[in-house]
Formats: sequence, C-alpha cells, structure tokens
Amino acid sequence: MNAGRDSFLQYLQYEKRFSNHTLLAYSTDLSQFYSYLQLTYEIKELAEISHTVVRSWIVSMMEQKISPRSVNRKITTLKTFYKFLLRQNLVTENPMLKIQSPKTSKRLPVFVEKQKMDVLLDNVDFGEDEEGVRNKLIIELFYATGMRLSELINLRQQNVDLAACQLKVLGKRNKERIIPFGHELKRKIEEYLKTKEAADSEYLLTGKSGKKMYEKLVYRVVNKYLSVVTTTDKKSPHVLRHTFATHMLNNGADLNAIKELLGHANLSATQVYTHNTVEKLKNIHKQAHPKA
Repeated sequence: MNAGRDSFLQYLQYEKRFSNHTLLAYSTDLSQFYSYLQLTYEIKELAEISHTVVRSWIVSMMEQKISPRSVNRKITTLKTFYKFLLRQNLVTENPMLKIQSPKTSKRLPVFVEKQKMDVLLDNVDFGEDEEGVRNKLIIELFYATGMRLSELINLRQQNVDLAACQLKVLGKRNKERIIPFGHELKRKIEEYLKTKEAADSEYLLTGKSGKKMYEKLVYRVVNKYLSVVTTTDKKSPHVLRHTFATHMLNNGADLNAIKELLGHANLSATQVYTHNTVEKLKNIHKQAHPKA
C-alpha cells in the first residue's frame, strides 16, 4: 500500500506541481486513512479496501466531531488517490464511487469593511522606523494586490517593477502571474526600500536578520493591526485577500478579472465573493425599502 501512496505523492509533486502545503495535507490524510485501516481492519492490501470500509472511516471521523469541511477534504484526497491508482492499474475497482460527502454549510468569506480599512491605513500609527514602515507595507500589499501569504513572503525585489507598477508572484502549482498596483502602493514600497537596512536582500520584505519573513511573524503583524479596527474572529492575511476581492467586486470589477488577479484556477472559486455582494444588497434593501 505504501508504494501506491508514495507514487501518488510523487505524481502530485512533480507532475501536478502541488505546493508543499497541499502535499502535506494529502500526505496527512492518507496516513490517517492507512492508520485507520490497519488498526480497525488490519488491512494491508489496496484490493481489500471496499466502500463500506471507507464509509466506516467517515463515520468514525464524524463521531470524533471532526468538521464536515475537514471530512470532505479527506474524501477529496481519497477520490483523487483512487483515480490515480486506477490509471496506474494498481486497483481494479474504485470504492469512492459509492461515497457521498457530508453536507456543509456555506461560509461567506470574512472581510473588513472599506471604512475600517480606510481608518487602518490613514489614521493608525505604524511608526516611522523600518519595522513600522514594513508592517504597514505588509497590510498595503495584501489589500492592494490580493496575494497569498506564501506569495508575499517569497516576493523577490527583482520581481517588483516600480516603473511599470506591477509585480510578479509565484502562486499555487508554481504558476506565475502579474499583478498591477497603483501609484500609492508604489510610493509605499519606495519609502520602505529607503528605510530597509538589508538593501541587498533578494526578498522585498525581511525581518531584523535581513532574511525573508516567516509566516508566523506576518500573521502576528496582520492580527495586531486588524484588531485595531475590527472585532471579527478571523484576522489573518487571507481575510485581507478576501477584502481585496470583495471591495473590487463591490466597485464594479469584472469577476473574470478578479479571478486572474487572485490566481484562481477556475471561476467557481471566485464566485464565492458574489455572495457577499448579494448580502450587501439585501441589507440595503431591508434598510431602504418601506415594505422590507
């Protein structure tokens, strides 16, 4: 069984070019599934796994109060895994064909209202030293470009074209994309570069050591400053990505353009932001219509 799993993970890494984060998720899901098979059924061969065995694992996870969203991700992992096994002739039947995913409630993307972002960027004091200027630039970059956390951390100075007001990021599956930005962000980047001690660093954003920033530090910075203007439970870099997309859509941006800017593989991932717009319209209608 391990040979099938190892081949599958190598396929995801080298042919599908999945990110390390995604690879870890797939690997963890399969390890948990394999552990369940061995402990509960003493199964050691792929051919022994039936749809009833898979269902029992799903029931086991639900009994452990694992969220339907997490269970569905693990089911997706197994579906992808079995498609690979069938193509490689490592199994002859697909037990996942009889598996249904648990229903999940749709969660709207959490975002920060425009007025609160204006307060954060115009009125909050970040400080004028290198760290303060850098921290404000972190917020500005997320909000102005919608980039992911990994893309921001790995953003190299050579990939920031100040003359053209655009930057190049390396997204999921190692796909590069160009993101334009405005003159205001250009000024913020130039201001930071003037205060930056590690001027020769290959990365745009650096810590005190001059090395590129790490995820927890960026999380702390974003959480600290979003806490000043919002009480929402989630205060992560991804919230700023959601904020970018929602504000773009509310101001008339084309959904396909937002899809390209975010680096989504398909439009369905971007369409989730239309729900926020619908909710906004409902609230406006409720407040404004005399019969609402």
